[in-house]
Formats: sequence, C-alpha cells, structure tokens
Amino acid sequence: MLYEFLDRNRDALLARCREKVAKRPARRPTEQELKYGIPLFLDQLIEALRVQESAGPAEAGKVSFALSATRPTPSPTEIGRTAARHGNELLRTGFTLDQVVHDYGDLCQAATEMAVEQGATVTADEFRLLNGCLDEAIADAITEFGRQRDQLMSDEMTRNMNERLGYFAHELRNLITNAILAVATIKKGSVGLSGATGALLDRALIGLRDLVDRALVEVRLTGGIAERRERINVAQFIGDVQVATALEATARNLEFIVAPIEDGLVIEGD
Repeated sequence: MLYEFLDRNRDALLARCREKVAKRPARRPTEQELKYGIPLFLDQLIEALRVQESAGPAEAGKVSFALSATRPTPSPTEIGRTAARHGNELLRTGFTLDQVVHDYGDLCQAATEMAVEQGATVTADEFRLLNGCLDEAIADAITEFGRQRDQLMSDEMTRNMNERLGYFAHELRNLITNAILAVATIKKGSVGLSGATGALLDRALIGLRDLVDRALVEVRLTGGIAERRERINVAQFIGDVQVATALEATARNLEFIVAPIEDGLVIEGD
C-alpha cells in the first residue's frame, strides 16, 4: 500500500526533500518550514491514503484530500489550510512563487524515485489521490502566497503614501501659517506690502504654489496617468508665462526680459 510505503520511509523522504531544496539556487529553508510545511503535508497525505484504503474501492471517489473527509458542509481542507500557511511562511521568509511550487514537487519526485528504487507498487487510485493532494496543496499555497504578497505590497504603498501626505501637510501648514501671520500684520496698518512682511507673504504664496506643483508632478509620475501631448504655440505660451513671472521678478527686485519669438513656432508637449 502506498500509505504504508510513505509511512515507513517518512524520514528518508523528508531527508531527500531537504537535499533537493539545498541543491536549488535559492534561500535555505527555515527551521519552521522544515518542521511544519512539507512534513505535515506528508502526514496528512498518508492519512488520506489510509482513509481511502479503509473506505474501499466503491467509496474511493468520495474521499476528500483531507483528514476531515466526512464533514457535512464544505470547508477548507486540512491539506489546503496547511498549504496556505506554508505559502504564507515562505513569502515572509523571502521565497519566490517558483520555490513554493518546487517544495511540493520535491516531495512527489522523492516519493516516485524511492518507490522505483524499492520496487513499491502504486495503484491507479492511490496515484490519483496523490496527484489530487499535490494539486490541492500547490493551488492553496500559491493562492495564499499571492494574497499575502498583494497585501504586503498594498501595506507598503499605504505607508509610503501616508509619509508623503504627512510631509505635504507639514509643509502646507507652515506656509499657510506664515501667510496668515503676514496678512494679519499688514491688516493692522503698521506695515506695508513693500516691506519685510510683504516679502514674507510673497515667499509663503510662492512656496504654496511650488508645493502644489511638486505634488501634481508626483501624482502624474506615480499614478500612471497617460501623457496628453498637444501642439503648443510658443509665443502664446511664453506670453502667458511672462505675466506671472514678471510679477515674481519685480517682487525680488529683478527684471524679467523675454527675447523676441518667431511667429508660428509650435512645439509638441504634455
């Protein structure tokens, strides 16, 4: 019987699995993985095969790939839950999806090799159940691995977003506070817009504009917003820029000069 063969060679099978894992160009398995993942799956597989043998050929198709095959209501199988936890642990210790699949493939290969070496006989029903258990374990391990990976990525993105929002809010509060203080002082009538207080207000407003501009650029770069390229008349564009820039230059006691631009000059931009 296959379950007797697996039970009798349990330690040798696990040792062979460890050898196969060690030969792969990947991270070494953790102690938790060696004690929990594949060993527990092997024990559940042996028990499932034993249940099939005791149920008889007529009941073979009704045997679940779990220890709790007679549950009246559908629920995740023991093998599925074990594999899901195994996939979760592998993700948290830095393994890849390919390594998750190979973990279970190693056991199947080790069992097949040892059965051939010892001349063990495997019936069609036993082989079908073995493949079914492996399919279920791999599917649940991959599902949980992917779910946890997506959750970790989502959590990381949330943390990064919170950090950026925190920085943005902090800078925004400082600039608004400076602008409010400057306006409050000017409203008292003791100072004018051309003095140091007016300069403080100018810097606060310019800082607010720059802060918003940087935020908009970051949103476009990280949000995957598609480019919207269009034809732009250079003379008209520079004329619009000159109005706002000349005001800022005057506030800094500078002169903003624009060279003549050829009529009809057009560029393409986003």
